[in-house]
Amino acid sequence: MHRHIGRIIEIIYLDSKGIFTKRHIRVDSVNADMVKAYCLTAKAPRVFRIDRIMAVQAVKRYA
Repeated sequence: MHRHIGRIIEIIYLDSKGIFTKRHIRVDSVNADMVKAYCLTAKAPRVFRIDRIMAVQAVKRYA
């Protein structure tokens, strides 16, 4: 995930209730188990657990 810092990516995320969501995020920082990001989907800062990120895809352009 470190290589995505400053970039916009699309993630598939499994939340604490077991619900999958697709989100576009701008990665701000990464540590051992968390990603701090601005979620473009929710239009707010968010913290994502790395073990709950199921898939990552680079986004070339975000509309």
